[in-house]
Parts: sequence; structure tokens; C-alpha cells
Amino acid sequence: MTIGIVVFPNSHYDQDVHWALEGCLGIATRFVWYNESNLNGLSAIILSGGLNYSDCLDCKITSRPMPILQGINTFAQLGGKILGICYGFQILTRMRLLPGCLVQNQNLHFICQSSELRVQNTQSSWMKNYISGETISLPIAHQKGRYYCDQDDYKRLKDQGSIVLTYTENLTGSMKGIAGITNTKGNILGLIPHPERACDPITGSIDGRRLLLSLA
Repeated sequence: MTIGIVVFPNSHYDQDVHWALEGCLGIATRFVWYNESNLNGLSAIILSGGLNYSDCLDCKITSRPMPILQGINTFAQLGGKILGICYGFQILTRMRLLPGCLVQNQNLHFICQSSELRVQNTQSSWMKNYISGETISLPIAHQKGRYYCDQDDYKRLKDQGSIVLTYTENLTGSMKGIAGITNTKGNILGLIPHPERACDPITGSIDGRRLLLSLA
């Protein structure tokens, strides 16, 4: 099993994901550069956080799609597991693989701290190692971490059980406290907090381990 970690120009959290998977969990990874499109042989794909392309991916997605984005679309259509963390979540919404969008935090400030989250649904394979209703701790680090969607999308997410994590204290002003959602099929997860930063006991919480182990 090998997990692909997508690397865009100016990516800077892909190394955190690499360390969490290989250094803490012993899961093999491969860095996938943005100009690649062949994702054969990968068990799952992770789009990490960080200001990929200096937060200027919109034009790359809408005007001249990069090879990796075409590869991700194909991978998703085939049912491959895709995890988007923080800015990676934003990329998935811009690609229309997940509904809604991520906008500036309600207080307009960058927020970097541990956050308490409640597990809302464990039906998807992503959340199989958690207990519904339990509280976990994962770090957040973002200025655009406020999830928003229209009422129709929210109703659909709620009815499908696609809202998997919510904040117990909604620091960002995210709609209904949403911190993580899946698509209808359940193979794609968008997550605002950083599970890769909650894997090493030296740095604090290890609640992120169970989520990353679901990639196996």
C-alpha cells in the first residue's frame, strides 16, 4: 500500500503528512508532483494544507487544468480515496468534488491552536476508528478555515450523514460548526483541522492517527 501526497509549487505541509504517515505510522508514501497525471498504484491520495501556488489555484483549475487535477478527477470517479486537509479541502471544493467553499475566518485572523471536535458520523470508512459522539483534539492553522455552503447543500450533507466532524467551540464561524465532510459516495473527505499534526505523542494529541490509519 502506498499513499500519494500531492505537491504543488509552494507547498509546505506535504512534509508534515509524509512524516506522520511514514515516521509515525509506518505507511509508505510517494510524493506526486503537480505535473503528473498517472496515479496508478496508489491506494489513496492526500492534498495537504499550505498555500499551494501561493493561494492562486483558481486560475489553474478553471482556465488550464494541471495534469494532476485531471488525474485526481479520474481517481475520484473510480472510487479512489482522497483526503483534502485545510487548503487541500479548499482545492476539492474548487474542483467541485465537495460542495461549498472555505472563506476567511469570522474574526479575519489567522488561527493556530488545538481544537476540540465532536465525531458526528462513523458510517464512512474514514471514521471507522472513532466512536460516534466522542470528542477528539486536532490542531487548526488557517485564515480561510470557515466552511460555508448553501441551505440545499447543507440539508443534503446532513441527510446523507456526510458531516463527520464539528467544532465544539466554533472558532472560525464555520457553518453549523462544520469541520469535516465527505462526498455522497464517501470516498472523498475534506477536513479543516490537521490530523497529521496529531500523530506524534511528543507534540501532544495523537487523535489524528486513527483517521490516517483509515487509509490502510
